[in-house]
Amino acid sequence: MPANVTKEKLKAGELALGVGLRQARTVDTAKIMQVCGFDWLFIDLEHNSMGIDTAAQMCSAGLDAGITPMVRSSHHASYLMSRPLDSGAQGIVAPHVDTVAEAERIAAQCLHPPMGKRSIGGPAPQLDYAELPMAERAAKTNENILVVCMIESPTGVANADAMAAVAGVDVLLIGTNDLCAEMGIAGQYGHDDVRKAYETVASACANNGKFLGMGGVYDEELASKYIGLGAKMVLAGSDLNFLMQAAKSRTSFMRSLG
Repeated sequence: MPANVTKEKLKAGELALGVGLRQARTVDTAKIMQVCGFDWLFIDLEHNSMGIDTAAQMCSAGLDAGITPMVRSSHHASYLMSRPLDSGAQGIVAPHVDTVAEAERIAAQCLHPPMGKRSIGGPAPQLDYAELPMAERAAKTNENILVVCMIESPTGVANADAMAAVAGVDVLLIGTNDLCAEMGIAGQYGHDDVRKAYETVASACANNGKFLGMGGVYDEELASKYIGLGAKMVLAGSDLNFLMQAAKSRTSFMRSLG
């Protein structure tokens, strides 16, 4: 069974670094990002035109490359989570989770019985397509999945402790962009209310043995601050940002020569 390297790192108390994928479409992206030092692929089906077939191929490539394929669903509908999981994803990132009821439904849709309600399909890529007894297959699959709920509103922050207590939820990941927007302080990632939100969600995770995640913070000083508060599952950048930064740097250099 391919290891879920991100889950292993989180359990060991280490940082797990992810890269957002919106423009990348080829399967070699998984190996490239693993070589660059990333631990997980954030295959974004919320803000992306990518289809499930492409996402599935990238998930399979991630399994073989030793980098955890995670898929962000566009909503909480069951099929938006079960199809990526049946296709090789080692975890689901569910956006805009505000309540305990939503967190419970997401966990149930990601996990097989007895932990959840997800249907059991055929041999799974996460298990190297091994033919296993049904109960063993369900248990191993559940053990190997990360269920991530994104906190992106003041309501989600207020309910963080209760959501972190939900069985099957592994990570509360703060979507700092949308959280700031919902707070009326769009783009102010260093605002005191954002710091307080991180402290609140960090405490909720610590109280319930879960992991704190961070997305949308790329300023080095602020990233250091929030990681210092306990963030371990960290979205460290995206393919679009890396592409634009490198391209702008190259054109700037080349034009300086002429």
